[in-house]
Amino acid sequence: MNIQIFGTGKCFDTKKAMRYFKERKIPFQMIDMKEKGLSKGEYQRVRQAVGGLDAMLDPKCKDQDTVTLIKYLAEEDRDQKVLENQQVLKTPIVRNGAQATVGYMPDVWKNWK
Repeated sequence: MNIQIFGTGKCFDTKKAMRYFKERKIPFQMIDMKEKGLSKGEYQRVRQAVGGLDAMLDPKCKDQDTVTLIKYLAEEDRDQKVLENQQVLKTPIVRNGAQATVGYMPDVWKNWK
């Protein structure tokens, strides 16, 4: 497994995800989204793996104006706006190759090989 956890140090669910993998002695790489966000390619792969942008947006994020704007933008403009404003994404984003989850999902992770 090649686990990557994208999140922030203040996110409770990101901390729980890190603890989940540590307790099982599964090595992972933590990427702080405040310092370095998802690249365009990573974003596209995660979006495809989780079933689209709507599954990735955080309805409880602090930047509600941007979330609303993204929902009303033309389809072809949404991805660029999200890449510029990654604080609207739900965390943690956990990747294992082509597989990915958004949010705390240990039931999915336990089936990863």
